[in-house]
Amino acid sequence: MSAAADTPARRARWTAGRLLALLAALVLAVAWVLPLAWAVATSLKPEGETTRTPLEWIGSTVTLDAYRQVWDSGDLTRWMLNSAYVSVVTTALTVLLCATAAYGFSRTAFRGRRVLYGLVLAGIMVPPQVLIAPLFAEMAALGLVDTYWGVILPQVAVPAMVFILVKFFDGVPRELEEAAFVDGAGRWRVFWTIVMPLSRPVLAAVAIFTFISTWNNFLWPFLVTTDPGGMTLPVGLVSVQSSYGVRYAQMMASLVVAGLPLLVVFTLFQRQIVRGVAHTGLAGQ
Repeated sequence: MSAAADTPARRARWTAGRLLALLAALVLAVAWVLPLAWAVATSLKPEGETTRTPLEWIGSTVTLDAYRQVWDSGDLTRWMLNSAYVSVVTTALTVLLCATAAYGFSRTAFRGRRVLYGLVLAGIMVPPQVLIAPLFAEMAALGLVDTYWGVILPQVAVPAMVFILVKFFDGVPRELEEAAFVDGAGRWRVFWTIVMPLSRPVLAAVAIFTFISTWNNFLWPFLVTTDPGGMTLPVGLVSVQSSYGVRYAQMMASLVVAGLPLLVVFTLFQRQIVRGVAHTGLAGQ
């Protein structure tokens, strides 16, 4: 009888609004998958068939020649390792710096706090391209051009991540910290032993977003690195393409190679991303 009672209730949940939302999600999913599917299909075609009309999804033969040529034409392994190192270090420093700054804005009262926090928020509205010239001059003055640190340090300060973490820290009950203060814990110990463990979902989301953004970043690594041995994967792949002209199968193969690690990361950590966005309180805004 309970099963019979559950059936109408379950059917009643499928309202017009829910069906419309599902339809919109399907349309967005198809719009996202189609370009990716076309890139994969083009990368598996012979080079001579990539510009043939009418367009066809599958070529006369399925070949991995484009991937083989991309791999042989550049130091792909070194570029992947460079991207991994830069992305991991940048992510770790960004999480540490932004979490510390956000906790300071959320929990401590000091002179000029609002003005300083306003300047941080104003940084969200500044396009990164505006800062390229002064950042490059700064890296050159410090002798960090063509070094890993020259690529990493300008990407560490992210005002948007500070804002997200401030929103989260504002929602952490202060009673937990006050109890620790009564027991003799200091501010730094409370931050590391209470606040940071409670912030794992949002910190995971910030780390994943930072990692993806750093891995995909092309413009800054392109400007600050000239040594092929120090290039990140996007820069290295573009340098190979510019050397050999436009070859669409190889171009699509390069895109697939560059995007595959991010797809794996997102697939493995999508639950943490969703939980992190939900914990920030930004999902409903």
